[in-house]
Amino acid sequence: EVLPQDKEREVRRLQEQGKKVAMIGDGINDAPALMRADVGVAIGAGTDVAMESADIILMKSDLMDAVTAIELSHATIRNIKENLFWAFFYNACGIPLAAGVFYPLLEWKLNPMFAAAAMSFSSAFVVGNALRLRLFRPKYAKTTTALPKEDIQKESTHKEEIGMKKVLKIEGMMCNHCTGRVEKALNDLEGVTAEVSLEGKSATVTLSKEVSDETLVQTVTDAGYEVVDIQ
Repeated sequence: EVLPQDKEREVRRLQEQGKKVAMIGDGINDAPALMRADVGVAIGAGTDVAMESADIILMKSDLMDAVTAIELSHATIRNIKENLFWAFFYNACGIPLAAGVFYPLLEWKLNPMFAAAAMSFSSAFVVGNALRLRLFRPKYAKTTTALPKEDIQKESTHKEEIGMKKVLKIEGMMCNHCTGRVEKALNDLEGVTAEVSLEGKSATVTLSKEVSDETLVQTVTDAGYEVVDIQ
């Protein structure tokens, strides 16, 4: 609840104390602070200005993705250091041997064909090590539970009433593109007719068959937004 210049001023104050600052925002008023921060992070469902000002864009409206981004950055830097070490170590051993440095003393030499094969193996080793990043999994697993546990259990034991209307309160919608995305995702569900309101930050769904609250919540979450309440 402060003005854009106040956010930027706070980020600058922390930087002047010698700290590295990451700023997460989703609106126009966050843009100055996102640009000032060492690392600007924009919410994927935010405004275009915020996304243009940021260094990283979170695909979904989940702040835990920022933690995942930091973990992935650490894993990437560690992988780069490993590749540099093995590349230098490999060449430090192979180049003197190929140049005949050890031949006068130990009569060691390297056949050019084996030298070419060794260089190819070196490249394959570095690429293979880099591809390990495809196996990256965040340490902090993301869990999406927008409804209280007791409500979810209740829904699993009671059938939905046919023709029943529900109102989903949704966070993260900033424009008509967002509402259209949510509306399409909900209407793609069998037995669901949805109308989404940007002003009310809500979606009114009419059920023509049994559809659980969990399914509705998961559908909105997969679209990149968060259900905070169901009425």
